[in-house]
Amino acid sequence: MSGAKLRLGFLGVGWIGRHRMEKMLEAGLAEAAVLADPSPEMLTDAKRHAADAVVVGSLDEMLALGLDGIVIATPSALHAEQSIAALQGGSAVFCQKPLGRDATEARAVVDAARKADRLLGLDLSYRHTEGAQRIKDAVRADRLGRVFAADLMFHNAYGPGKPWFFDKALSGGGCVIDLGVHLVDLVLWLLDFPDVVDVRSNLFAGGKPLPPGGDVVEDYAVVTMTLADDVVVRIACSWRISAGCDAVIRAELYGTGGGAALRNVQGSFYDFTADHFAGTSATRLSEGPDDWGGRAAAAWVRQLARSPAFDPQADEFVRSADVLDRIYGR
Repeated sequence: MSGAKLRLGFLGVGWIGRHRMEKMLEAGLAEAAVLADPSPEMLTDAKRHAADAVVVGSLDEMLALGLDGIVIATPSALHAEQSIAALQGGSAVFCQKPLGRDATEARAVVDAARKADRLLGLDLSYRHTEGAQRIKDAVRADRLGRVFAADLMFHNAYGPGKPWFFDKALSGGGCVIDLGVHLVDLVLWLLDFPDVVDVRSNLFAGGKPLPPGGDVVEDYAVVTMTLADDVVVRIACSWRISAGCDAVIRAELYGTGGGAALRNVQGSFYDFTADHFAGTSATRLSEGPDDWGGRAAAAWVRQLARSPAFDPQADEFVRSADVLDRIYGR
């Protein structure tokens, strides 16, 4: 793209939608042309960063304006339907996770993007931390040898504040689809998306085991995945657990030639360190301030500026959604 900036519509400008909008605009390649949100307060806050944006009342009104891309930050139950409508309307899409409440919905969105030949992005932000990038470099450089095990966790001492998160019909699930989706995507991405051979899970709500297929959403989950070449991955995530701090977030890889770990600092949701291990020694790969939260959004804008065409890497979104379905036993 050269000359005029991309014209983007922002469907949902709550905290996360507004933050992603700010990061997209900072890239200098796009303008916020249109905003939509049911909350007048959220729209007022968003207009502080996009004074010239037009406010509309619906996605249909957005689509009528012929936008280059639409950024979706609405409740999960709406993601697939809204993404498909935007893609069929000729706009590229950047969507908050999850792309759908299950793999069927996620696959339908990716299929729609492929058919429309439009770029589809998903806000899988932990890939874009400096630490995860450095660990990916170490894996590719064979500094860990053959990775044979991984441990990942995301324990949130608080949990969501909106009621729809606890309605399975609206959310698709509990802490797994909210937090575990990041862990599943992160480990598969770090290992270049190997085949997932087996998935076993234990889900809990209020300390009680949940049977598959029920309507209650889980607040604690433990998952064991076996990947190709006998790689074993253990994942744990939770809401409102007594963790002794705000959050415990970790991704640890172990190989025949070394190890690596991404770990949050003193319970922070935002600050991470990354280390490479060799025996009993550790080498720091990254630390300190790292404004990573909007990098997935900014990367999508840069890619859209180069080309609006479908990117086959979107198939990764379906592969992760398939794993979540297997965790839920559906």
